[in-house]
This record gives sequence, C-alpha cells and structure tokens, in this order.
Amino acid sequence: MPEMIVTVRSLVRLRREPVVVQAVRSTAAAVVSYVVALWLSSEPAPLTAPLTALLVVQVTLYTTLTTGIRRVNSVVAGVLVAIGFSALVGLTWWSLGLVILTSLVVGHLVRVDEFVPEVAISAMLVLGVTQVAAVAWDRVLETLIGAVVGLLFNVFLAPPVWVAPASEAITSLAGRMRELLYHLGDELAEHTPVEKAAARLHEARRLDNDVAHVDSALRQAEDSLRLNPRVKEGLLFRLVLRTGLDTLEICAVVLRVCSRTLTDLAKTRTDGPLFSDPLAEALRELFSHMAIAVENFAVLITAQITASAEEAEVRLTQELAAARVSRERAARLLEEEARSRPGTWQLYGALLADADRVLDELGVEKRSERLVEELDRHSRAQRAGRPLLGRLWRGLWRYRSTADR
Repeated sequence: MPEMIVTVRSLVRLRREPVVVQAVRSTAAAVVSYVVALWLSSEPAPLTAPLTALLVVQVTLYTTLTTGIRRVNSVVAGVLVAIGFSALVGLTWWSLGLVILTSLVVGHLVRVDEFVPEVAISAMLVLGVTQVAAVAWDRVLETLIGAVVGLLFNVFLAPPVWVAPASEAITSLAGRMRELLYHLGDELAEHTPVEKAAARLHEARRLDNDVAHVDSALRQAEDSLRLNPRVKEGLLFRLVLRTGLDTLEICAVVLRVCSRTLTDLAKTRTDGPLFSDPLAEALRELFSHMAIAVENFAVLITAQITASAEEAEVRLTQELAAARVSRERAARLLEEEARSRPGTWQLYGALLADADRVLDELGVEKRSERLVEELDRHSRAQRAGRPLLGRLWRGLWRYRSTADR
C-alpha cells in the first residue's frame, strides 16, 4: 500500500513535468494533424502536417503561436523560391547550391529565426519533384494544417501555467542565499582559515548558476502567462516575479563581494578570530536578520494569496528594521576596532556597504519603485510597437473633442 501511494505521487509529479506535458501534447497534435491532412491533401502520406505540429506545439500558447507563424513563413518562402527556380532552371548541382544559398538568405530576410534551414529544406524537397506546382501547394497546405491544429490544440486545451515551478525556483534560490548568510554569520567569532573562507566564496559564486536556472524557469512562466485565457493579470504576475528575481540577483552579487571581503580578512587574521566577540555578535545578528529578510522577500513576491503577501510584507519590514538596528551597532563597533587595526578599515567599510546595499534592495519601497518602472517601460514599449493605433486613437479623440465643442 505505501509503495502504491508513492507510485501515485510520482505519477502526479511526473504529470506536471514540462517534458512530459510537451511529449503528450505534441504527439496528440501530430496524430490529429495527420488525420486532417489525409482528408484534405492529395498526398498519400502527408507527413509534413504532423512534422509541423511537432515543431509548432510548445508548452505555452505564446510560443505555440509565435513558432507556428515562423514555421509557416519558412515553408511558404521555401516553396516560392523553388517555384521561381523551377521556372528558370532545372535541378543541377549548381542550381541546387544556388537554391540553398538563396533560401538561406531569404530565410534571414523574412526573419524566421530557428526555421531558416526549413526554408532551404522546403525549396529542395519541392524542386526535386516533377510536378512542382502541385507538390508545392500540397506542402503549404500540410504546413498550414499542422500549424492550425497545433494552435487550436492549445486554444481549446489551455496549456498549464508554469508560475508554480518558477516560484519554487525563486524560493529555492532565496533559501540558498539564506543558508549562506547564516554560515557567514556563524563563522565570524571563530578562527576562519583562508581555505574555509574561500569555500564560502565559491559557494557564493555558485549562486550565479542558481540565478541562471531560475531565469530559465521564469522565462517559461512568462511565456505561459502570455495570451493565456486562464490568467487575467498575467502582466502583473510576470513583472512581480521578474523584478523580484532582479533584486535577488543583485543580492547574490553583493553576497559574493561580501564573501570576497571576508576571505581577504581571513588572510590578515591567520592566528585568531575574524572579529572580537561583541563585534562578531553584532554582525551575526545583522547577517541573521538579512537571511530572514531574503526568505520573506521570496515569500512576498511568490505569494498568490493577498493575505499571505501582506503577512510576508509585515515580516519583511520587521526584519529589515531589526537589521538596520544591528547594522548601526555593528558600525560603531567596527569604527572602534578600526582604530586599533588601521589596515583593515577599508574591508570594514566594504562590509557595511554590502549590508546597506542588500537592505536597500530588499526594501518594500525599492521593490515598489522597480515594479512601477517596469510597468512604465512595458507601457512605452507597447505604444512604440503600435504607433499607427496610437495615432488613430489620438486622431479619434481630437475629432470627438472638436465635435463636442
């Protein structure tokens, strides 16, 4: 019985994996497109339709739509190139090379991105048959069937929203940053060999790989929110997660610099602890509050329920306030200790600057400011991408204003 429960849970988790979802949806779309192509096309084995469906159907509706458009454009461009060359020259070694070169150039001109080779492939397949015109338009028809089936497959069977995996990745990144801060704080009052401090520095550097992993998961989540009928506030979700990741990425960089500073301090303190007991305790409290603040920040940006978000914001504000109190106490003690060790004042100042940067980035005001900036930037980008609609709207508004007067 327990083994059966474990198996069921494994299947449930497997059902949520992007690779599994992609395989099932692509297979179903390919089979449906092949059946439709058998009915509409004159080809005995219209394999272009399922091939197109395999390439078009992606995990999200947005990527399905954009991929389908580029795929159809590439096939149509290749067919037109083949028709043009078939009317002028036959199939020889030099004409084949010229067709391939022309197709690749045309593919870049029509901006089909990863489907540039498909332009040349379509041109070669069409050019190699005797009845060029009939085969050419059958190929276009099959491509359209595959693209339309793939698009409808995602329209009527709405793809999943991949916000949860992205949120889990952000939470995991914040957890590793929290653990690093705890470790750094616990080692301040003890003798820290250079090798041990360098190990913490390498741990901080590995956060860059974690940020890249989270960025990949977040891009998938952003695509799943675009044009998804099940999401009403997809833009806001995207921007909240994106700006939150930007903040955590900045904090990861600052933690790497902080680890570098502590490593440099370890090189100067080969026979004792890095700091005196009162100063080490103040810094440990500061790092502890920063660790909890990072964790609460991740909860805040990934919370889907308003109550959870409000609770996380309250906890984050409290931890940041406590961290600033600890920072002031640590600053006074660092200033006193720097007088007795004048050669380390630059490293002490660097530690305070790193703490200030993390506390500033995690602040609620900074987060709101960055979110407003991203919303404004997105609005400007939309207006710049649709200048004709903007001019028509402004012209209509001026006309209505004149008519009212």
